[in-house]
Amino acid sequence: MIDPSATVHPSAIVEEPVEIGAQVRVWCFCHVRSGAVIGEGSSLGLGCYVAPSARIGRGCRLQNHVSVFDGVVLEDEVFLGPSVVIANVLRPRAHVVRRHEFERTVVRVKEGATVGANATVLPGVTLGRYSFVAAGAVVTRDVRAHELVVGAPARHRGWVSRHGERLHLRDGLGLCPATGERYRLVADALCLEPTEE
Repeated sequence: MIDPSATVHPSAIVEEPVEIGAQVRVWCFCHVRSGAVIGEGSSLGLGCYVAPSARIGRGCRLQNHVSVFDGVVLEDEVFLGPSVVIANVLRPRAHVVRRHEFERTVVRVKEGATVGANATVLPGVTLGRYSFVAAGAVVTRDVRAHELVVGAPARHRGWVSRHGERLHLRDGLGLCPATGERYRLVADALCLEPTEE
């Protein structure tokens, strides 16, 4: 079902049945396969591909030439920069069929996470809530919530707020310069401090 408020460019190929939510935008030369789910308010830039079992949450932004293959789950408000690659087979060979591995190598990108341009995420990885993968990084392991990773292979380079601002921790505490939100590092995990009423 394609919501009547969704916009699909005439050059895009959308195989039915699919689930495309309200206010979704599918731009030029995209290919959305039968069975895909795209949540309300999401946007697919030029030349994106969405596989049959891919799941894209609400309010996601996929920039130009992003492929979301089988076994990939994007939660709400995920940003994927231009030409991001999320792989779904760990040891690909042209002559070996490994479709049965998709269920074991699911990539989950949690709410609010960002993956920068030309980054690659390998199979079986989870990107935590509001994590930030720098442009060109190669992610080979899970990324914690709010963690900033850089390089190939991607390594810890710091922490970011929900707003995407770099946090400078002092005694395990950090303050988002844009929003004033406070964060605390507890047992190697960054947590948003509850606001006082």
